[in-house]
Amino acid sequence: MTYVVTVDTCIPEGTPEMDPLQRAGAVALIEDGFDSVKAVEGPDGLEVDILDTIVAVHPGGALLKVVVDAPALEFAEDSVRVLVDELLERTELLADWEIDRCEVELHQDLAMASLEAADGPDAPPDDPVARKARHTEGPTDDVTDAGDDAERRSAAVRSRMLELADELRSLAPAVFGVFEDEDGFAVPAESARLAAGALVHATDVLVDELFEDVHVLTQEDATVAECEGPLWHLERLPDRYALEYDAHFARRFLVTVIALTTRFTDGSFQRLGCVAEELALRLLLGQTTMILELHDLLDDDVSAALDTLADHLYEDPDHDRHYDDMTLDVAPVAFDDWFTPFTRGRYIHPSATDEPDAAPR
Repeated sequence: MTYVVTVDTCIPEGTPEMDPLQRAGAVALIEDGFDSVKAVEGPDGLEVDILDTIVAVHPGGALLKVVVDAPALEFAEDSVRVLVDELLERTELLADWEIDRCEVELHQDLAMASLEAADGPDAPPDDPVARKARHTEGPTDDVTDAGDDAERRSAAVRSRMLELADELRSLAPAVFGVFEDEDGFAVPAESARLAAGALVHATDVLVDELFEDVHVLTQEDATVAECEGPLWHLERLPDRYALEYDAHFARRFLVTVIALTTRFTDGSFQRLGCVAEELALRLLLGQTTMILELHDLLDDDVSAALDTLADHLYEDPDHDRHYDDMTLDVAPVAFDDWFTPFTRGRYIHPSATDEPDAAPR
């Protein structure tokens, strides 16, 4: 079975961040290391094949995506960790780098298939979430109260999201509903910060998972309508165009998501540029809500903050029309126009369109 293992690596603590030249060198070293390996020996001597790799280096380390063919999820994760450990250790300039995370982002279909691949007295629990937790945390002799543990995790996630809120430089507290006038409707400042931080966190998750969708469509050479493998997000786009969502479209859409969310964090965002960005925002807000719900952080105030943000960002009150059947009153924008700027001057990333100089509609 094919698994996509995500590996977060970081430079040693206290080391200056890498400059562009150092990052380019790190990319070359890591890619050369992967190119020299076609398979790795996993637990119990089973061979795990390396199908593909993606290397994205940033100033503080690198994010790696390693696509492997393995008999079960645990074999995939353990084998990739061993591989990356050895790759870093034998590369002198990377020898001090550390692995922060090495795991498969569980898609429900993959989780169930992985469960079916294991049996016997030592088989993991039937529930995919419990299985993942046991493998990640390892065995322990202490019995921990599940409720207390969940509360601690929720508090830790909340604290982290409040820290991330500062990265959303383009979206002020007012767009989340924080007003100085206490007589009118207002969202508490901390609830707005929690919503903002969750949006930043959801951005990383969404981009990560869209990379995997691109890989699946590329490997199968199929559209979303024809794809047999599990997809994270692309099948949530309007169904009527599912036969148009191929790997080329997926790459353009991924670039659009990255361009949009980069403008959110670098302070340059002004307005949504095209239909593709409207759809990207819908996926991002949905991902944000899901993450908050997962960690029991979505209360009425945080929901109000996200609703207020959506009202502010969507200029078109009929932005959901793309998901509706065509009617005489409201017709969806033609698929060919999804990456066309709404008006001249709206930002569209050059890689997101085949015709960068096309006139706006």
